[in-house]
Formats: sequence, C-alpha cells, structure tokens
Amino acid sequence: MPKNKLSKAKSIQRTKTFVDLILSAAVVFVCGSVVKGAYDRTETVGSTEFAVKEDVETPTEPSEEDKNEMKYSTFVADTKDKFYGNLILVNNDHQYFTSGDEDLVSIMEMNDETGRDFNVVDYSYTILRPVYEPMAEMITDFYNKYYNDTLIIFGSYRTNDFQQELYEADLADKGSEDSTRVAKPGFSEHETGYAFDFSETESYDFQDEGDFKWFGENCYKYGFVVRYPKSKEKITDIQYEPWHFRYVGKPHAYYMTKNNLCLEEYIDVIRSNPYDSTHLEFTDDNGENYEVYFYPSDDSSETTAIPVPTDKKYEISGNNVDGFIVTVYKDREKSAEPTTEAPTKSSDDEDESEETEESEESEDSEDYSEDE
Repeated sequence: MPKNKLSKAKSIQRTKTFVDLILSAAVVFVCGSVVKGAYDRTETVGSTEFAVKEDVETPTEPSEEDKNEMKYSTFVADTKDKFYGNLILVNNDHQYFTSGDEDLVSIMEMNDETGRDFNVVDYSYTILRPVYEPMAEMITDFYNKYYNDTLIIFGSYRTNDFQQELYEADLADKGSEDSTRVAKPGFSEHETGYAFDFSETESYDFQDEGDFKWFGENCYKYGFVVRYPKSKEKITDIQYEPWHFRYVGKPHAYYMTKNNLCLEEYIDVIRSNPYDSTHLEFTDDNGENYEVYFYPSDDSSETTAIPVPTDKKYEISGNNVDGFIVTVYKDREKSAEPTTEAPTKSSDDEDESEETEESEESEDSEDYSEDE
C-alpha cells in the first residue's frame, strides 16, 4: 500500500479511536452523575414516602394563648348551697334561709383569745368565725392610726326572733306599715353573720366623718363594704347607714368600691359574665389578678356540677338568687395556703377534703342596734 494511503488510514483509525474514547468518557461521566445523584437523594430522604406518612407527628410548642388558657374540671355542689356564702344577696326581695349550723363566735371571747381589746357591748355579740379576723385587723389598724378608743361594735349577728322584735318596735315608733330602717325578719343581713354595726361611746351616733371617715375609705382592703350607701337608697330600699358593714371578701369589696356598686348591682354585673361567655377580670391595688364568673344552679336536681379551674385557687359562693359565683385567684396555684376569706366552698377546702378521704381510706385499710 502506498505510504500516503497508509498514513491516511492510520489517521482515520486514530481519529475513530479518539472519538470512541471521548464518547466512552462521556458515558462514564453521565453514569457516574446519575449514580451520585441517586446516592445523594437517598441520604437526604432517609426513608420511603410510605415510612414518612407512618411517622408520628412531632408536637409543637404551645402558643402563648394556649399557655394562658385556663383548664377546667367539675365541682359538684349541693344546689341548696346557692343560699350560702360571702356573696349572698339578702334584701327585701331575697330572704336568708338559715342553715341552722352557722359557725358563730363571741367577739369578746375571740378578743380574749387573741389579746385584742376593742369595745363590744357584751359577750353575747357574735359573728361568723371567718369574718372575725379581717374585722379585728381593720379595727386594730384604725386604733393604731388614730388612737381613738370611742369606737364600739353595737350590732352583729341577730336571731330571727330578735330581728322580729326590732322590726315591730320600729313600726310602732313610726306608726307605719313598713320600715326603711329595719329589715323584715328573715330579710336582714344581720341574720347571716356577715354584717356588723359600729357606733361610738360618746353620742352613739356613728357618722362618716372625722376619724371614722377612715372606715368608709379603707374597709374594702379588709373585705368589707358600706352596705347601704347614700347614693344607692333607691336600689337597696334601706336608708343610708354609714355604720353598717358587710363582709364580701377582698376581691369583691375592691371591685364594688372602685366601681361605686352596691351589692345588688354587683350581683347583676357578675350574672352578665357567665361561665360560657366573657368573665369579669380585674387587678387590685396589690397587683393580684382575679377572674369572676357566674354559673346557674340546676334547680331540677339536688346537685349542680360547677366548672372550676383545674390548677388555680378558687372560691365558690351562692348568690342567694339563682346560682353560684366562682372567684379565681389567677396568680395562686390550687395548692396555695388557705386565706382568711369567708366560709365559701374553695379549692383549699377541696384539697383538705381529699386529704381527709385519703386518711379515712388508710385507716379503713388498717383495721365534712336597731337598723337593718
């Protein structure tokens, strides 16, 4: 073969070989990329689509709204308990139904026990036990501020019979058929043990003036309100009595005083804040937060199941009309120390009841003035 033809043939052969090498390299590169991509995807996914669907959903951190949402359980109360508690409304339209077992104490005997010496008419003057301490604290603070020893407790708990005597005497004195000064027997706050009257030992005419003005301005701090304000006579049907104080509890005394409400008005305010709607929320002078709501009594049953906070301190009082009032201490846990509030059903009582039941179960295994 001519030399030039041989060279051309070799040249063609080399070119063909070179092209084949390039194509082979390209194929190898493409295959390698496919394999690498598959490998990379396998590491990223980590499981099949089916396996992902079978995974349990990871819980998310609760929102601030969820954290602040109050959880509720149920407290089963006797329906008749709507007639008892520190927020019962007793007036000319709503009678007080005595339970017959009010926990009354002699004010003077309690003074002897606690070392206090404020003036009381005699040892027969009694009041509900849980009301004594806040009343005594208020009087002691007044003494320490003004050194005025003319103050005297001139009215406290009354029996129905005594209220009847006062009522009939007032009718005879005025020659009328009804009274705006003395409540009808059965309709007086004095029969509840939550109310008392002040007087003074010089003229026996306690008025909201001089040193005594302090009581009207500060009684709410101890859980009391002036029950019959001058501006509310048309609502209470009782004339202005600056000497008559009623225990309702610190949260409620604060709200009533700051919003110029008598008890009749306050009961209506709470009723407009039922459990299944908006609740009454407020903060007192000390920065403590409260939530208050109303729950109707189940009058078709002997018991009423009342929604109450699961982990917050609360108190339940009847309103003596149509249901229950729940007061929530939003800043206090359910296990907080009991306070000296009036005898209402509370979460503290529930805890004590549970402890008592547990103890009993354990033992069984081994062998509850003449005015208004």
